[in-house]
Amino acid sequence: MRTRSPHARRLAALIVAALAGAALVAPDGSTSAPQTDRAVVGFESNAELADALKRFPGAKIVRRVPHMKTVEVELPGRAEDLHGLRGIDYSHRLRLRSTKAEPALTAMYRPGLPYEWQYVATRVSEVPEDVLRAASTVKIAVVDTGLDATHPDLAAKSPETWDIVHRRPGVLDRDGHGTFVSALAAGSVSNGDGVAGFAGDAQLLMVKAVGAEGSFSDVDEAAAIVYAVDHGAKIINLSIGGVGASALEARAIEYAATRNVLIVAAAGNEHEQGNPVEYPAAALQPVGSRGQGGFGLAVAASTMAGKRASFSNTGTQISLAAPGENVFGAVAAGSSSEYWPRSPLPGATRGLYGWSSGTSFSTPEVSGAAALVWAANPALTAQQVAGILKSTASGHGRWNPRLGYGVIDVAAAVASARGQSVDPRVQAGSWLTVHRVAHRSVRAAHLSGKLRRVSLAVHLRSSRPTVTPDYRMVTLQVRRGASWHRLARRTTRLGGGIRWTVGLKPGRYVVRAVYHGRWDLRAAIRLKPVVVR
Repeated sequence: MRTRSPHARRLAALIVAALAGAALVAPDGSTSAPQTDRAVVGFESNAELADALKRFPGAKIVRRVPHMKTVEVELPGRAEDLHGLRGIDYSHRLRLRSTKAEPALTAMYRPGLPYEWQYVATRVSEVPEDVLRAASTVKIAVVDTGLDATHPDLAAKSPETWDIVHRRPGVLDRDGHGTFVSALAAGSVSNGDGVAGFAGDAQLLMVKAVGAEGSFSDVDEAAAIVYAVDHGAKIINLSIGGVGASALEARAIEYAATRNVLIVAAAGNEHEQGNPVEYPAAALQPVGSRGQGGFGLAVAASTMAGKRASFSNTGTQISLAAPGENVFGAVAAGSSSEYWPRSPLPGATRGLYGWSSGTSFSTPEVSGAAALVWAANPALTAQQVAGILKSTASGHGRWNPRLGYGVIDVAAAVASARGQSVDPRVQAGSWLTVHRVAHRSVRAAHLSGKLRRVSLAVHLRSSRPTVTPDYRMVTLQVRRGASWHRLARRTTRLGGGIRWTVGLKPGRYVVRAVYHGRWDLRAAIRLKPVVVR
């Protein structure tokens, strides 16, 4: 064996030492050691990507996103340093996304209201049985924190599962968010236990996309979207969001849209923290669109009164809304009781339940509603499904930056998909009855005559037994000349009843009761006034 001379060995050692002590030269000519960055890089071809990365010694491809011509790269430098290089479409740092949940404002059951008030308020309870069954042909993918597959409302669906980050079927939900979302979107309606989801018999696919830090990146999200599309999902639910647009996110959304898949995303809960524009919602319903067009639906949160929830973001990117304040749903067995307070559900034999708030939970309600619309008319395109949900919402075709086209009306949307002309204001029937109970006279020192105390019994009723008329504000009015004036105002009790006692001077009065309407009940007026003498 031939050996090198001592002089050669010394020269080699000096060269190694010199190289070790020298700073690397960065692509911009700087001799300072570049910091490592994670970049999302879109490229034209593998060869051009390889050529671009040669400029960054030590650059390493961490992950590839199928079909997207996009990679996640660990880079000795800044993500922006790849801008303008041949064959590179875009390069930016990872965009972080988080779940859009808020603590419930109350954990108490309100007498007279269904636990699942959101189910009744959006009229899912009136969707025909055959549509609920037909939804079995529609698959909803939920991209989230995982799923408690042992929960009875979800176990009955035998959901498909996949962890996109760790590439395994196990999707244990330690957070609880994904379980709550999944049950709202597609919890079983036929297992005879617990609560019902919005999507009837629709199939459920859970794609867990939580990274090492417990948050989502746009790479996780895009990979999950592609997986869901490739595995037959017609609807993809994204109850996540964050600031900053992502070119990769937009590319994944376009991939879904070109395959007739509808994506539904949460508009965000940061209205009181500056009301930022959040993505992917704004990638689906672009800023400035005022609910028109787009690739999907950006969902705001409404209250029991059909108003915007205080936390719900506003803006020209809002498509429509659904109940998101104090909604009731399934709680994962392994989740924290601090973040997911449990509440007993009468009649439930297994499973945990509770209340929570957020646009995270408005979103799966819309996803479930979309499944029912598609079940009612499978020939519809994704954009037509979105258009029907908008046109039949509570805004009746009028858009505003708080709730978009309004709160969804699922029964009206299903009827519209079937070609039926339905005015949801007429469908939501209610009426008032008023009759006099008793009267008596009392003296009043400051009046020249007598006051007559008249007791009136008022009842608000609904044409649908599933809708409760309890806790609705009703106004008692008196006619003076050609106009009506408010005499009293009160909230109905259990059963929709009110008892009023009003003081009137001697004379003839014409009074009526008026209910101005809210979510599930049409406005009602006692058309035949009551004459009080």
